[in-house]
Amino acid sequence: MSSEQDLRDKLRKIEALFAGAATAGEKAAADAAAERIRARLRTATGGEKAEEVRFSVPDVWSRQLFIALCRRYGVTPFRYRRMHRQTIVVRAPRSFIDEVLWPEFQELSAALSAYLSEITAKVIREEVHGETADAEERDEPVRLGR
Repeated sequence: MSSEQDLRDKLRKIEALFAGAATAGEKAAADAAAERIRARLRTATGGEKAEEVRFSVPDVWSRQLFIALCRRYGVTPFRYRRMHRQTIVVRAPRSFIDEVLWPEFQELSAALSAYLSEITAKVIREEVHGETADAEERDEPVRLGR
């Protein structure tokens, strides 16, 4: 992935995949995909009782993504007082959570993480130091007598 536009296109395609669309187009297709997903949620809500499900999303970027995805589909994310910030609670039909919300979040999160990692490495290479490899591993020194 080489640009922000590539990331945006990939995110739209992922959403279209979970909406059951055959093709993913520009903004109109992404909006239509989101509406199809909201329709799936309404259908599941009609025939299935909503459950309260807790998620632990420790990474701040992923947590923002998960909350935004919930809100996009009309699911209100919340936490009870004294819960950790990484805990997000939603009330929705289990089938919607298992078949749409969580799998789509995982796909979107992976794409976003790859993009952020690539951009971070590029900035470090260009502005700090050209070498971005991890620190080398060495054997520990041998301890003499004890």
